Amino acid sequence: MATKVKTFNRDNINWAIQRAGFELDDLLLSFPKLTEWINQESDPTVKQLEKFTKKLHVPFGYMFSDNLPKENLTFPFFRSGKKASDKVSLNVYQTIQILKDRQIWLSEYMTESGYEEMPFVGKYSLEADYLTVVNDIRRTLNLKQNWASKHPTWERTLEFITYKIEEIGIIVTFNGVVENNTRRKIEVSECRGFVLVNKLAPFLYINSADTKAAQMFTLIHELAHVWIGESAGFDLNNMLPNNHPLELLCDKIAAEFLVPSELLMKIYNTEQRIKTLSRIFKVSPIVIGRRLLDLDLISKESFFNFYNDYIDSINLIKENQGDGGNFYATAKKRISLRFANYINNAVKENKLLYRDAYKLTSLRGDTYTRFMKEQLLQS
Repeated sequence: MATKVKTFNRDNINWAIQRAGFELDDLLLSFPKLTEWINQESDPTVKQLEKFTKKLHVPFGYMFSDNLPKENLTFPFFRSGKKASDKVSLNVYQTIQILKDRQIWLSEYMTESGYEEMPFVGKYSLEADYLTVVNDIRRTLNLKQNWASKHPTWERTLEFITYKIEEIGIIVTFNGVVENNTRRKIEVSECRGFVLVNKLAPFLYINSADTKAAQMFTLIHELAHVWIGESAGFDLNNMLPNNHPLELLCDKIAAEFLVPSELLMKIYNTEQRIKTLSRIFKVSPIVIGRRLLDLDLISKESFFNFYNDYIDSINLIKENQGDGGNFYATAKKRISLRFANYINNAVKENKLLYRDAYKLTSLRGDTYTRFMKEQLLQS
C-alpha cells in the first residue's frame, strides 16, 4: 500500500497554487482530490504530493514548512504606467534567481583570481546628463555614432553589439524560457529584460521571445543601468518607460545611443518612412517612432496608430512561425560564451566541480561536454 502523507502543512497548497499563477480549478483534472487534501478529508500519497510540487515548481520540503520564504525581489521591477514592484511571476522570479546564482559564483571566482572592479559600473548618478553618459558608453565600447549602419541586418547588428558589450566584461544572456524548459515561457508583456549590476560581473538578461530589433533597445537600456549602477527589471510596454527618474534617464540614454538625434534629424530631411529609418539605424520601427515622437516630428496619435498596426503585423508573423532551432546555438545565447569560458577555466583549474558546473550552466553530462567542446572552439 502506498504511503500516505498526513503531517504536511495544508495551507501551503494554496500558497503553492497562487505562487505558480494557477487557480484551484486549473489543477483539479490532474489532482481530483486536491480540495479534499486542503480540507483534511483525505491525504495524498508521497508520489501524489511529489507530482503536485513538481508541477508547481515547489521544493518538496516546502510543503512541510511553517515559515515559507518571502520571494520578493531585491530591486525594483518597473512597469510602464504603474508603480515599481518587487513581485513578478514565478517564471521570471526563478530566472532572476538562476542568474543571481551565476553572478554570485562568478564574483567570488573573479575576486579569488585577482580581477579588478570595472570602472564604468556606477560611474554616473541620476543627476548625470544623458549625452555625457552616451558619449562615455561609446568611448568604452570604441564605437562611432553611426556604428549600426555598417551592419547588413538587425540580427548581425545585435550580435556585434552583444560581442562588444561582453568584450568589456559584461555577461549578456538571451532566453525566453526558464533555463531550458520550453513549457515555462517568459512572456514579453511581463518582462523584456532585467539587469543585475555588480562591480565585477554585471549580468544583462534579454527576453529572446521579443523581436531582434526590440531586443536591441532592451540591451542598451540595461547597459545604461550598469553605467548608473542600479539593478532593475522592466516590461517597457509600448516601448515607453516607467515614470521613475531612473527609467526616464536610462530610456533617454538608450534612445540617443541607438538613434542619435543629430543624425536622425539630418536623415529625416530626405527620408521620413519609419521602416526605412529603422533599417538604417538597425532598431525596431517602434524605437524610430518613439524618437520621432520625442523630437516632435510626429504626433502622439500618429505614433500609437503606427504602434498598434506594427504590433498586429508582428503577432501575425509569430502565429505563422514554427518552433525549432539548434539546441547548442540556443544554449550559447542562454548561457553567454563569456560566462561559459569562466566556467570551463574554473573546472580546468580544479576550482569548480563538474556537478556545480552542470548546475550553473543548466547543462548536464554529455550535453555539457559537447557544448564546451564545440561552442568554445567556435568562439
